[in-house]
This record gives sequence, C-alpha cells and structure tokens, in this order.
Amino acid sequence: MRFKNISEKLKTLRWRGSFHRNSFILILLIASIPGLITGLSIYWFAVGKVEDELRILHTSQIEQRAKNIDEQFKYLEYSTSHWAFEPRFGESLKDIDFVKQFTETYDISKTLLLLQGSHNLIKEVDLYIEGEKPILFNSEYNVLDDPSKTFYHESLKKGKKLYWEEYPVEAGTKKKTLAFVHSIPATSKHPFGSIIVTIDHNKALQLLKTLTPYDKGATFILDGEKEILLSSNSTNDASFINVLKTEMGIHKQTEGSFQIKHNKKMYSISYGQFTRIDSDWTYVSAAPMSSITAPLILVSRLILIFSISALILAFILSWFTSNRLYSPINKLLKNLGHEDEGLWRRKGRDVFTVIEQQMQSLSQKSDLLQSRLVEQVAQIKSSFILQLIQGYLYHHTEEDLRLRMESYGWELEGKYFTALEIQLTGLGESMDSFSNSDESLITFTASNIMEELAHEMFGQFNILTNTDLSVGVLVIHLDSHSVRGELHLFAEKVTKTINEILNMQVTVTISEPTESIKRIPYIFEEVRSGKRFRLFENSNQVIDLMEHERLGNFNQIHYPFAIEKEIIQAIRMGHTAEVEHLIRPFLQELTEKGINEINIHQGIVQLYSSIQHEILHSGIHPHELFEGKNMYEELSQIRDTERIIKWFTHHVVGPFIKKLEGRMNIELKRVIEKVVTKIQESYDDDISLESCADEVGTNPYSLSKAFKQMVGINFIDYLTQLRIEKAKELLINSDMKINDIAEGVGYRHSYFNRIFKKQIGVPPSQYRKLNQIDNQMNLENDGGSF
Repeated sequence: MRFKNISEKLKTLRWRGSFHRNSFILILLIASIPGLITGLSIYWFAVGKVEDELRILHTSQIEQRAKNIDEQFKYLEYSTSHWAFEPRFGESLKDIDFVKQFTETYDISKTLLLLQGSHNLIKEVDLYIEGEKPILFNSEYNVLDDPSKTFYHESLKKGKKLYWEEYPVEAGTKKKTLAFVHSIPATSKHPFGSIIVTIDHNKALQLLKTLTPYDKGATFILDGEKEILLSSNSTNDASFINVLKTEMGIHKQTEGSFQIKHNKKMYSISYGQFTRIDSDWTYVSAAPMSSITAPLILVSRLILIFSISALILAFILSWFTSNRLYSPINKLLKNLGHEDEGLWRRKGRDVFTVIEQQMQSLSQKSDLLQSRLVEQVAQIKSSFILQLIQGYLYHHTEEDLRLRMESYGWELEGKYFTALEIQLTGLGESMDSFSNSDESLITFTASNIMEELAHEMFGQFNILTNTDLSVGVLVIHLDSHSVRGELHLFAEKVTKTINEILNMQVTVTISEPTESIKRIPYIFEEVRSGKRFRLFENSNQVIDLMEHERLGNFNQIHYPFAIEKEIIQAIRMGHTAEVEHLIRPFLQELTEKGINEINIHQGIVQLYSSIQHEILHSGIHPHELFEGKNMYEELSQIRDTERIIKWFTHHVVGPFIKKLEGRMNIELKRVIEKVVTKIQESYDDDISLESCADEVGTNPYSLSKAFKQMVGINFIDYLTQLRIEKAKELLINSDMKINDIAEGVGYRHSYFNRIFKKQIGVPPSQYRKLNQIDNQMNLENDGGSF
C-alpha cells in the first residue's frame, strides 16, 4: 500500500526546465554511487557467507529427510518382525488344513490385511507356506503351481531370516519392486515359510523424491552390492544416474558431500548410509547448484543493476529484491511446516532462528518416536512373561525360552529367578479414601510404587499387575546370599511406602530361587499358594518360602455356632442392620486365636453355606438371586474383615431380604407394571412422575420408591433409557433429521443433543456416522473371498 502511494505521487511530477532536469540527473547519479558501492560490498563480502549458509541448510535438510526415510524403513522392519513372532505364525501353521479349517484361514487373511494397512508404504503382504502343495496368501488363499513356486522356494533356500530383495510386481512380469522378507517361524532354525511385505513402488519413489527439494536433480538408493534399488531422475539425462554411481565408487567414506560438473552444470552431491537388517544401503542426492544459489546470485546482480538506475526505480525494485532474496528461505520454512510467516515477522523473530527451532522440533519428534519404540519393546517383554506364567509357552524348550528372553534384551548368563507377590489388605478399613470400585486404581498405584523401588535395587525385573489387589514381581539376579537380604529389604521398603501412601497393609510372599525358565510359572504358583499361610489379621507380613517350614500342624479352628443361629434368625426377620452387627463378633470369635487365613476362610465359607441353605428353604434359588455369580469365588478373593462384613450385608443378605419383600407386595407390582406399560406406549409425549401417579391413584413419592424397588432404576432414568434406545434405532435405521428424531422421542432438539451425549458419549450426528462406517465395513468383510 505504501509503494502504491509513492507511485501515485511520482505521476504528479513534471519537468520544470533543463536545470531542473540536469539537477535531477546529477542527484540521481550521486545517489546511485553509494548504492553501487553498497551493491559491490554486498556482492563481494556478503554473498559468500549467505551462500555457505544456504549450502549448510541444504545439507541439513537432506540429512533430516534421509533420516525420515530411514525411520520409515526401520518401522517396516520392526513391524514385520513383531508380527512374525505372533504365535499364529508358529510351528502349528504347517499342520493347518486351510481348506477345512476355514476359520484359521480367515484369521490369517485378516491378520495379513491388518499388517498391510499398518503403513502407507506397504502395497501388499503375502504369506508363503512351503509344503507338498505350496500356498500363497495375499488377498486370497492360493495353491501355487510348479512355475509359480520356484521364486518363493529359492528365496526360502537362501537361509536368511530377514532380508530385503527385489520382488516381482506381478507374476510373469519383469517389473520389480522392493520387498522385505521375514522367514517363519521366527524362532525356528528350519523355516517353512515367509512373510513378504511388498513396498508400493510409486509411494517409495515419492518418498525418495523428498531428497531433491528443488524438484530438479536426481536421487537413488544403492544396496550392499552397490546395485540400484530405487532411483528418481528429473534432469532429462538418462546417463546422469550412471555418472553419479561411477563417481560414488571413488568416494570410500560412508557419508559426506562433494560437487561435480556434468553437461556444463555444477551439482551438489550429498550421500550417506541407511543401516538395514541384512546390509547397508547408500543414498545419493544430487541437486544443481543453480537451484540452491540461483536466487542469491540473481538478487546480487539486481542490486548492482538497480544501484546504477534511478533512485526512484531502486525504491520500486527493492520490494521485488527482498522477496526474491527470501524466496528460498520462505520455501524452506513452508517445507518445515511452519505457521504463517507474517506472524513471526510482526513479532520480530529472526528467520534463521525460526528454522533452527523447527529443526529442533523435528528432532524432538524423532526422539519421541524412538522412545515409543522403546516402550513397545518393554510391552513385548511384559507380554512374554505373562504368557510364560499363564502356561502358553509350556511346549517350548528351556533353550528356546532362554534364546527368546535374550533376544528381548535380558541378560541371563549365570542368573537365577525369584518370584514375589505383594498382596494388599485393609481396603475395607480405608473406605474413607477408596471404595471397592477403586481396586484396579489401587493395584496400579502399588505396581508403580514397586517399579520405582525395584529400579533402585535390581538390575533386571518385571512387574505383573493382577486384578485382586495383588502385584507380582519377577527378579533376575545372581546366585548370591546377599540377594535374599536385598529381597527382604525390598519387601520392607514396599511395605513402608504403601503404608504411608495408600494406608493399607501388605503381605509379601517370596519364592525359592530357580535357574530354570520353565519353572517360573511354578514359583509364581507357589507364592500364590504361600500367601494363604498369612495370619488372618490386618497387619504387614513377609512369608519367605525358603524359611517358612510348614508341617501341616495347623491351629484348631473354633466355630461360633451360637452367633450363626442369631444371624440366621435376624435374616428371617428381615433385619439387615442387625445382621451386620452380628457378623462382626462372629468374625472376631473366629479369628481371636490368630489362626491362619486358610482356616479362617473355611469358617466363613461355612457361614455362607448356612445362609444359602436358608435362601433355598425360602423357595428362592441362589443362582437366580445372585444373577449367576460365583459367590464362593468372590468370597475367596476377600482378605480383610471389613470387606467380608460389607460383602455379606450388601451382596448376600441385602438382596435376599429385598427379594422377600418384593414377593410380599403383588398389588404394588401390578401398579408398577401398569406404569411401565404407560411409559412404553407414551414415551414420546410429555410424560412425568406426577401424571403417572395420578393415573394409578397414588402419590409421586410412593410411586417413585416403589418403581425403584421393582424395576431397579429411578422413574426418570428408565424413561431416559427408553427414549435414548428409540433414538438410537431411528439414527441407525432411518434417514430422519435429528430435529425430527428428538421430537419423535419426546425431547426438544437442544436438550436432546446434551442428554444423548451424556448417555452415549458422542453427539447424535457422530453416533449415526460411526454406525454407518461400521455397517459399511461389515458389508465389505462379508463380501471378501479367500
């Protein structure tokens, strides 16, 4: 806008005589001399430095993009290796009849499709299984004929576990693309098949072209044998790639840069290496120097020319000069993904500082991705230990298990294994801080505490979080007498920390050490059984199975029969509060002699059996009353007094008494059934608790209480659930507008959106869209062939 105003003012100027004209020319010449000197100074002194900066930026940009390409291929290798270690691709795969066992065939095809969709570069994933009738899985199940199987058979005979090779794009054609091959089973010395991940050639070329940021020049990748794997050439000279390949034979360094002249053009060559699993690849990027420095040279010449020109013309062209000077830098900023350049200019930030910050940001993102890879390795290790303990790896030999653990990063030479299990008790006494629904949160917190303390004391360990307020630890250590003391010290620290933070007590059970990996599941089973020998009291205890001799002489249990009779009588009278008061002295009398937990549970189970007998005697089946839950199993998981009392009163006696009360009021049930029918028929009207109470001839309070007792939920909650379910059906099965659906189920549009999102978690429009996507995916899966 400022230059436009200047241009308008210049148009108003008129010559007023020869002196005026000559004076203007003289002033213009004098004004041009400083500009000419300034231009020469810039040309001779500043250009060289800026040119070096641009070359450095170009080299750094190539390195960053090469690193990105390397990370893409690394991810493909890691992802394929991860899938190859799946049990699905183990030894059992060879014995599957893929025609008869259709489910297995479908699962394998689905797994290959998942792997195919895990990365943008993957075009296709094939699974080759050698046998009497060689089989090739891609999108379908295929039996290969003799000519087709030759390539796969020869690849399998190479004896390599993991390698890259050129792979035919289509059978019978010479066109090839890159493929990553992983033999299966991954842990077998005699593989009988392979997973072949084919790279999309066009997408790979697009990724490779990022090494030529100016869209001019050439770039290619050489394998370990110096053969070209991928190449891109935009110089219109087919021989240029061969010239670069010959020139690379002269340079023996693994990375660097140099310049060559070809067809009267100077090129900047940058090269480096990608470390692949089976060999080292070399990338080569050639960019014409004119593309890198052309804007700088052009601007320098313009400065010289415009310094001789008229002062007004110099002002006009200064805007153009500035834009051309910053043209490559602006392009670099856009390629780095920076925000609007006007923003940082208004803030006065230096452009090179912005570029540096963007480079640092990309570096941080790269570090973040690397840390995520490390986390994935930790998850794989935890998954392996869990499978081992659960017995899924029982068929593996000791040597196989040891090799797998060492491949995951464990050091096992001369090491022993000891299992610990930490059981938390006293949740019932900590209800001011936690509730029964917080068991998973408490267990997770305890596992974090143990992990931090274990990092301080042990070199190698693994934390296993259970669901019954217990956490397991596998410690890998040397066979040393001091280790036992360290384990006890660890138990003391864990106990003290959990006491302070969670206000709960801890029972630590320590197994005997073993040097056999196959015995790890057994030592964990021993600590699970060993913790039952704890004294049934809410206190911290350590049970060392090496020192804990148990000869079978358990304390004699005393059973309070008199209190049991009082409890049964209170249940018959329907006095829930009195039952709770009686169970407490029952447990106190049962545990007053410090009997072990295993004996205490026998007495508690006897009490539950007596109550269950009373339930059966009343004509109610426990299976129906407790909704099919395994009450004996629930009771066996409770290990402190307060939770046992609450379990009996809230989960056993309470439901039974409510059931009895419900059977005694048949007329009330008929009233509620009439109200429920009314709601189901008129849910789209303006229905309320008061109107329903008037219709059945009672008051809203009595109806609300009876409705909750009979139906199990409040009146308004039942009405809301019914309306939301009807709305979901209309969203999925009709094309009605959301406003019409809201009115059709009895809501205003604005309130309908809020209540639907509160109940379902997403707005109505998003719910309809998600279900349409699911239906489309199901139709596509139903139409697939194998």
